[in-house]
Amino acid sequence: MEELISQILTLAKGIWKYRIWALATAWAVLLVGSVVVYSMPNKYDATARVFVDTESILKPLLAGMTSVPNVEQQVSIMSRTLLTRPNVEKVIRMVDLDLKSKSAKDNEALVTELMSQIKIAGTVQNDIYTISYTAENPKLVKDVVQAFLTIFVEGSFGDKKQDSAKAIRFINDQIKNYEQKLIAAETALKDFKLQNMGILPKTGSDYGSKLAESQDALNQARLDLREAEQARNAIKAESASITMGAARIDGPAAVPEIDTRIEALNKNLDALRLQFTEQHPDIVGAKRLIAQLEEKKREEAKTRKPVTSGDSGTGFSPMLQQYRMSLAAAEARVASMRARVDEYSARVARLREMNVAAPAVEQQLAQLNRDYHINKENYEKLVTSRESAKLSGELSATTEMMTFRVIDPPTVPSTPTGPKRARLMSLVFGAALALGILAAILMSKVRPTFVSIASLREVTGMPILGSVGLNWTPYEQSRQRRMVRYFGISLALLIVTYIGLVSPFLLKF
Repeated sequence: MEELISQILTLAKGIWKYRIWALATAWAVLLVGSVVVYSMPNKYDATARVFVDTESILKPLLAGMTSVPNVEQQVSIMSRTLLTRPNVEKVIRMVDLDLKSKSAKDNEALVTELMSQIKIAGTVQNDIYTISYTAENPKLVKDVVQAFLTIFVEGSFGDKKQDSAKAIRFINDQIKNYEQKLIAAETALKDFKLQNMGILPKTGSDYGSKLAESQDALNQARLDLREAEQARNAIKAESASITMGAARIDGPAAVPEIDTRIEALNKNLDALRLQFTEQHPDIVGAKRLIAQLEEKKREEAKTRKPVTSGDSGTGFSPMLQQYRMSLAAAEARVASMRARVDEYSARVARLREMNVAAPAVEQQLAQLNRDYHINKENYEKLVTSRESAKLSGELSATTEMMTFRVIDPPTVPSTPTGPKRARLMSLVFGAALALGILAAILMSKVRPTFVSIASLREVTGMPILGSVGLNWTPYEQSRQRRMVRYFGISLALLIVTYIGLVSPFLLKF
């Protein structure tokens, strides 16, 4: 602790020894600093405050008809993007600052300076935004703030209007494309229906059910045909038996009992053939029984005497004529049934072909209908979106959605707001004192002297036997007193000068 106190005392004695250097340095720094502070140009500040009212009655009224723009976000984004290069360059042209720029470099410096000096502040909760600018020209600061305020108001309306116009142009292009796609889909659907008119199923019916119905009708027609043929064959047999009994024949005599059984078995055989194939046991048994009866008939016919004569007028008997008329009717019915069977057979074949081709045709028709409905749906949505975009653009551009009220308009400032010369002069005065003390310390280090026995003993490391004091003459004592007096007066003048320099700014601000 004693060593520290000793060093402080030594340093203080060194400063006191070179106090003239310290005072001269302080005066020089104060004078130079004062000149610099006084030569600094005045700064003027202009501010504008604007309130944005985003509450509108149009929002709830048009919420279901179109997309209502988010005006709060719109204004907030505009406030954040106001200090962009295009906006700053636009302001420069509005206030004629570009006339001072003689080169691209000067214009770049002007843009950079303006972007650094303009300030945008806002509170989203209260929707109050502040624009401020500081410069040397009071009229210029007012014009710059007014220009930024104009861009802020116009930009909040204009950007969304341009976005809506771009959206409408894009939607119109898409509508034209979908119109062409819709026309192409309609044409393809029409051509396909014309080409496959006979294959396309009617509403409420399909080829499967039609084929089943036609197949049932065909089976019924075949059954009717066989019944008609059996009836015709029976009439033929009866007619033949009458003719053979009445005519002269050289063959064996007829056996009525066996013929009746053979006829009944033939009818039964025909009925079985409608249901089963030739290999069915019932059909095989019936054939075998008929063959046995035929053989038995031939054997009995050999034992009987043949008829040698008959009625020569049998062909003209009423019974034979009746059988012939029945045979003709039966032949007509058989022909009619055969024609019906042929027609149903052709219809079944045609329906089978259509039933095979119908799934592919229906698939293609479904694909064409799906493409057509998709294009139609997208087209209608685009038309609706276009009208919504138009209404949204009008809403974004209307002044009814948000209202700008300038609370504090920019004015030409009458008093400068800077620089803060009182503060700067205080800093200069403090720097003058500090640099003066630093100059005295440096001089004491450059031209060191021993101001005490302790410092001499510390530096030389030798014992000190004694010291001789300096005996000042009256003249030297008077001179030393004058020097101290002059130093005090100079220091007091330094302080008074500082007070005199800083007092005008204290009274002004």
